[in-house]
Amino acid sequence: MTIGRQRFTVLQRLLHWFMAVCIIAMLFIGVGMVSTLSTRYLTLVSIHKPLGIAILVLALIRLGVRFRYGAPALPRDMPEPMKLAAHLSHIIFYGLMIIMPLLGWGMLSAAAYPVSLVGNLYLPAILPQSDSLHTLLWDAHRYLAFLFFALILLHLAAALFHALVRRDGVFEAMASVRTGEGP
Repeated sequence: MTIGRQRFTVLQRLLHWFMAVCIIAMLFIGVGMVSTLSTRYLTLVSIHKPLGIAILVLALIRLGVRFRYGAPALPRDMPEPMKLAAHLSHIIFYGLMIIMPLLGWGMLSAAAYPVSLVGNLYLPAILPQSDSLHTLLWDAHRYLAFLFFALILLHLAAALFHALVRRDGVFEAMASVRTGEGP
């Protein structure tokens, strides 16, 4: 759904930027987890699990807000391939924000590891214990994390392109403050 306004709502912008920080932190925590054998591993895991579930919940909220409020229209003079890329990238982003935590939860369930949120609050297993399933989900989680990182880099490049080259208002639609540029 596209709305005849120039900016995302305040709630949409807050969710976007808060989730951006969470997701980037999550990617770096994930890299730290798989690259260390030190005692920091357990600390990173204890952050990674609840943060992943928080991202899942926030993504579902964000998706609901997106359906409710829509998005500003893209500029009319934007080439159709760029519009298609924008739409597809958002679909992939939402998919990854939902699939990645579910894969992690499923992977831990298949390994019979509990997903601890806080204190003694644990999520139930969503898959049966299976070493082969755990390995399959671990690989999927890992490769999709690389895809997620690449998509974030493309997203940043596109945002800078819209802000600095095209100056078409697309960046300002999600920016926290107006820059005075754009229609």
